[in-house]
Amino acid sequence: MFCNVLITSVAGGIVCLDRISLQVMISRPVVAGPAIGLLLHDPLTGLLCGALLELLWIDRLPIGTYVPPNDTVATVVITAAAILAGDRMGIHSRELAVFCILLFFPLGYAARFMDTLIIRFNDRLSRDAVAAAERGDIQGVSGRHLLGMARSFAATVLFIFIFLYPGVLLAAWVFPLLPQYFRKALTLCYYFLPLLGVAVAIRTVKRRGMVGFFCAVFVAVLVIMEFAHELAK
Repeated sequence: MFCNVLITSVAGGIVCLDRISLQVMISRPVVAGPAIGLLLHDPLTGLLCGALLELLWIDRLPIGTYVPPNDTVATVVITAAAILAGDRMGIHSRELAVFCILLFFPLGYAARFMDTLIIRFNDRLSRDAVAAAERGDIQGVSGRHLLGMARSFAATVLFIFIFLYPGVLLAAWVFPLLPQYFRKALTLCYYFLPLLGVAVAIRTVKRRGMVGFFCAVFVAVLVIMEFAHELAK
């Protein structure tokens, strides 16, 4: 498990670079989830977790100086924890995936605090890069950009590793102890979370006809999750 956690942490760090430099949308939960799932040989669980988290955080955009919750880190940890804990217990279920979402969802806000600290630490690098550009020092500019990316990558990898390893052990220990009524509640949450996500998504738009569109998205997500659940049996 240690190797899987380490590989996942490095992969998560690479995916999170898309938030600050690449920006080709691979950091979105609906992409990052299946990607991590594919890395851990369970893309269906990754799709389930990624689709749910995409809807829940679709209205949190990095506009202006606002630093949104790090949904990418949360997706990586939740997806990997659900898969690795399932492997450890020999049980893969939608209830386990929902349990991991509820357990590790706050990590998105904890990672936002980490992002804020990185931005502050990189402010000096930005000023140094501007000074290097004024001197015509192209290598100095690129070097400071690469140093900023390296800081973000290292911090993200460390953050994911610190929370993922004990998180897998915690999920694998707690989930089998849950009473039956709690598992039934997790099943209900499995159907409720897409509806909540659609409600969040509807708040982001004002155009006519978008309510029907997002209702269709809700149905599509639910069908996809059910299909993934049936394939996983």
